[in-house]
Amino acid sequence: MAPKAPKFEIKTPKGTRDWSGSDMVLREKIFKTITDVFKRHGGVTLDTPVFELKEILAGKYGEDSKLIYDLADQGGELCSLRYDLTVPFARYLAMNKDVTQIKRYHLAKVYRRDQPAVKKGRMREFYQCDFDIAGVYDPMIPDAEIIRIINEVFEGLGWQGKYTIKLNSRNILDGLFQVCGVPENLIRPISSAVDKLDKMPWADVRKEMVDEKGLAPEAADKIGKYVLLKGRRDLLEQLQKDEDLAANPSMQQGFKDMDLLFTYLEAFGASHSVSFDLSLARGLDYYTGVIYEVVTEGSAPTVQATEENKAKVAKKKGGKGGKNGEDEDRSDDPTVGIGSVAAGGRYDNLVGMFSGKTQVPCVGISFGIDRIFSISQAAQKKKERKKRG
Repeated sequence: MAPKAPKFEIKTPKGTRDWSGSDMVLREKIFKTITDVFKRHGGVTLDTPVFELKEILAGKYGEDSKLIYDLADQGGELCSLRYDLTVPFARYLAMNKDVTQIKRYHLAKVYRRDQPAVKKGRMREFYQCDFDIAGVYDPMIPDAEIIRIINEVFEGLGWQGKYTIKLNSRNILDGLFQVCGVPENLIRPISSAVDKLDKMPWADVRKEMVDEKGLAPEAADKIGKYVLLKGRRDLLEQLQKDEDLAANPSMQQGFKDMDLLFTYLEAFGASHSVSFDLSLARGLDYYTGVIYEVVTEGSAPTVQATEENKAKVAKKKGGKGGKNGEDEDRSDDPTVGIGSVAAGGRYDNLVGMFSGKTQVPCVGISFGIDRIFSISQAAQKKKERKKRG
């Protein structure tokens, strides 16, 4: 007698997928391109558990902490699935005090309870490919090497001229907020709001700052004069001439770092893809210096994520919202883009959060494999259609 069919729908959980055939071939090619670059730069590989103690991950991700998958108590230890590969690396360094300098790379899956858009590579289970330089080196040399690595990876993938490395500094951003009158306790929340400027118009970001975060309207207006600026060394020179900014200690450190970074990038021939962008904030709490984000065609949504546009999309889908609406796949939602394909920055204090006095300065970059795959696959299909037609 044949077994009865199960009464539930057989499918993968939301935000996940199976991989096979030509998709696996393309993904393996992406893995190899990236890890070959890492090895050329002296990277050694490392692996860590897929879950960590809950307290290891707590307080490291700002507003995104709500996206962490917590596991049920399995015998006295509260654990969570890893959200990224950076915090586990910092925990490893804190546990292995004899490791004072290392260039490490790590290719592994991470987990986030984010709203999925599988066709755009926005997953709940996805691969990250990280390269980090830990230890004391001459200032900004490792930071410049990370940008060289980013260029080599995307040029190795055939993306010449199709990507931009957005660059900013937490010191510059914090100094800017201080000069504009943001209270110390609101600097991180306001930073998270500014980070949404790649998908929301300034008017909506300002509204969030004032109505939701409680920032004074005049402080928000001052911020608005700066955060839409972008350029290269020319923007840095423009900011250095601003007397209010130049008098701020955090800003002075940021200017010094950025000036030295541009000098190295120009010497290395690696500045062609860089955009100094004051709207780049990176919402994670552990960044302390230079921050990076790599964007390409398709990173930004085709329609800005204004409240009006989001309401139109919800209405078209039958008015789904609230808790269940957050779980719906948004692959066909025009207010959702692919997002950044790589991101990272300097985090000099993260190891010290675990080890007390021992600080190990670190800087790194994380490549989002599934997003890179989505773009590469679309480009491949486009090329095949041209050949046929």
